[in-house]
Amino acid sequence: MAAALGQRSLRLLSAVPSWRSSLCHCGNTSLCHYLQSLWKLPLRAFNTDTRKIHTATARTLFRLRPLPILLATGGGYAGYRQYEKYRERELEKLGLEIPPKLAGHWEVALYKSVPTRLLSRAWGRLNQVELPHWLRRPVYSLYIWTFGVNMKEAAVEDLHHYRNLSEFFRRKLKPQARPVSGVHSVISPSDGKILNFGQVKNCEVEQVKGVTYSLESFLGPRTFMEDLPFPPASSRDSFRNQLVTREGNELYHCVIYLAPGDYHCFHSPTDWTVSHRRHFPGSLMSVNPGMARWIKELFCHNERVVLTGDWKHGFFSLTAVGATNVGSIRIYFDRDLHTNSPRYSKGSYNDFSFVTHANKEGVPMRKGEHLGEFNLGSTIVLIFEAPKDFNFRLKAGQKIRFGEALGSL
Repeated sequence: MAAALGQRSLRLLSAVPSWRSSLCHCGNTSLCHYLQSLWKLPLRAFNTDTRKIHTATARTLFRLRPLPILLATGGGYAGYRQYEKYRERELEKLGLEIPPKLAGHWEVALYKSVPTRLLSRAWGRLNQVELPHWLRRPVYSLYIWTFGVNMKEAAVEDLHHYRNLSEFFRRKLKPQARPVSGVHSVISPSDGKILNFGQVKNCEVEQVKGVTYSLESFLGPRTFMEDLPFPPASSRDSFRNQLVTREGNELYHCVIYLAPGDYHCFHSPTDWTVSHRRHFPGSLMSVNPGMARWIKELFCHNERVVLTGDWKHGFFSLTAVGATNVGSIRIYFDRDLHTNSPRYSKGSYNDFSFVTHANKEGVPMRKGEHLGEFNLGSTIVLIFEAPKDFNFRLKAGQKIRFGEALGSL
């Protein structure tokens, strides 16, 4: 059989010149050139039972290159995702509601395998490198042009003043740039885009329309209720009822996304007292609206700092959610907080109480007072109880600035 195969191969190979000649005479130049290139491949002899057969090396014909294959696969997947987003936008323009297509477990696991925490720490160190004086204006001008930053609102407009990117990200605003609404009960704690808002139902909170996450997973178990000035609900009640402490109140939420070009500090949204801080080390996946629509419970996966306490209507909480390149979350009055630490246990959290023997109430915050900052854009989530006649003055997707009203009674 091997001898027959060898003879057949020889006949095929010997016939190639005649094919090449006839095709070239027929005018099929592209195929002719292809056959000529094959004919010029290096030949290698191997023995059969009867005679030697010459053939091109398999390594020459089929050479696997892992990096190009990986880039091609990743690029193809990214292109497919961009096409899906484009198709969704076109359908939305026609007034059709598109149900969210959620990521599978393998896709979330693959995303989590990317070392975003390490990359974010490296980005943070890079941001702290002092730029030469001559390089500051071109670098910051490029950032301003890319993300649409309004430097006329900055307390210091001179770009040479900012020694590094970190200082530029955390720039302060002019006092009159963000007037704080004094009429409404709750103001926006930051600049950003409203992703979702409304009443909490069945202990599920919407991160974007149609995609929810568990309230208990997001805030964690209520093991610190002794810090709060009001008594906890019985264990027989639902998690929501443990938060709603006053008769006739409802639980509300609001999600604000901070883009890279937004003002990165956040402020107190109302007059309240912070009694407890819970820090969840976790992933640092992107929290842009596209990802929030794709990954269920995205905010529960990511690193976050949950501040809880009370206001005049009961329970109040503000959560700062970290993201890619936003491993640094700073709370001004909490010097013990260290985010994006190299050492952390998956699924763990650490608690800190601001209620002490010397301070029975906690940390009082006034509406509009500086509360903390991100190292880049991220997300703020407000969860609070209020009377049933509380009304949001918002639309999903609208841009909002710090100091503007979220809602009122």
